[in-house]
Amino acid sequence: MCDDDHGNGTTRRALIVTGATAALTLGSVTFASGAATPASGAQETRTVRGTLPTGSPDYVYVPVEVPTGVAEIKVAYTYDRPSVPAGTQGNALDIGIFDQHGTDLGGRGFRGWSGGARTEFFIRVDDATPGYLPGPVRAGTWHVALGPYTVSPQGLSYELTITLTYGEPGVAPRPVYPPERAKGRGRAWYRGDCHLHSWYSDGRRTPAEIAALARAAGLDFINTSDHNTQSSHPHWATEAGDDLLIMLGEEVTTRNGHVVALGTEPGTFIDWRYRARDNRFGKYAREIRRAGGLVVPAHPHATCIGCAWKFGFGEADAVEVWNGPYTPDDEIALASWDATLVASVRENREWLPAMGNSDAHRDPDAIGLPQTVVLAEDLTREAIQDGIRAGHSYVAESKNLSLTFSASGGRAQHAGIGERLRVDADTPVTVRLEVAGAPRCTVRFVTDQGVLFTSDPLPVGGAGVVEWGTTAAYAAYVRAELRHEVAAGTVPGALAAFTNPIFLGAAGG
Repeated sequence: MCDDDHGNGTTRRALIVTGATAALTLGSVTFASGAATPASGAQETRTVRGTLPTGSPDYVYVPVEVPTGVAEIKVAYTYDRPSVPAGTQGNALDIGIFDQHGTDLGGRGFRGWSGGARTEFFIRVDDATPGYLPGPVRAGTWHVALGPYTVSPQGLSYELTITLTYGEPGVAPRPVYPPERAKGRGRAWYRGDCHLHSWYSDGRRTPAEIAALARAAGLDFINTSDHNTQSSHPHWATEAGDDLLIMLGEEVTTRNGHVVALGTEPGTFIDWRYRARDNRFGKYAREIRRAGGLVVPAHPHATCIGCAWKFGFGEADAVEVWNGPYTPDDEIALASWDATLVASVRENREWLPAMGNSDAHRDPDAIGLPQTVVLAEDLTREAIQDGIRAGHSYVAESKNLSLTFSASGGRAQHAGIGERLRVDADTPVTVRLEVAGAPRCTVRFVTDQGVLFTSDPLPVGGAGVVEWGTTAAYAAYVRAELRHEVAAGTVPGALAAFTNPIFLGAAGG
């Protein structure tokens, strides 16, 4: 049910189903539009109240008929949070807005999304609340988008207050975006964090604060990834520099998992309003790539509601295996990713590289914990993406840890991370790991047969060299893990670093 309170009584209006059961559209909210446009600065306000039951669709749209002459639209909302029994989900309601171009998938009408991070927002031609896109408030049917993330057994009662301010529209600013190149060091290992949130979604840090923390963490590049909005893109240009490459993206936050669009063209919006059962993810994964980005499923085994990845990895360019401080769900993600490597070598097909990112939102979240260290030809968007896509990378917990991982054998042949050492099945192979900055960590070499070598702890100075001999017949690939000490038992310690694999043998893959 939805009630519309215009100040002159309350009228009840029915819910109208539009298209799939994943969305509902309510009756329109109208404003007086007489023969004369109200005076500049005049305001009109409407209040809409309603209740959403349990089992509500993912998105509920409230149409707003916007007349001519509007300079600003402002929306505020509240909803109830009744007590619920232990183990039962309470109410959580997200919000965003689409303009007169409509709510069709693809986002032509998209004007902003703040999820549950804000209780109000505004849009006008020259400015907008973080998460929203400035621009003209043109006449037509706009839609406030409500996303009932969870609904309590009592239902979710909400109130929307929509205010229009009339006047001249003003002048739209011209967006400026960060460059796609930083100074770099030529072919080198570059450190980056590609999953970060600013105050343009549910983060609490400004772009300037994030850039400063990235530099302090020893990063060479970052990728912006605010939830379901590209609104931050024009606000990063002043934070980039010769020492820091800033790539632009989005965390596409669906109800069946999140995916980082890594390094898309400025202003790219990727829609998120679908589930795995809708068979739409492939379309939007291709949109990410057409916009120059990489498709990176994020925290695939996270336990938060809607976070676990359910779209499969057929469209992925890489997968985020380590997300923030190392936790049991990262351990599961690491093991699951390793299983994909085993399947790849058995079936002689392409493999999926792994990466790690901080997913930092606010203090005390540490930017650069972890960080992906990428071998790239230069510090450019394209070169960094090439290195990630090829798996020429490792993941470390901080700038203090660095490593070199290689395999050699046969006729002075040599291969590094993400490469293949093409040797006969019985040719002796030497795997070598050089480490700095990993005090008392244990080295493990992991293969398609499992963990085949575990070292003694490294010295307290954190530096060491570990070698292991094998053959392609014994190990189709080898990857390295550095683990912190465990006080007791056989459970492995938390990760300090891990590498993408080196493949052994003559086969392709």
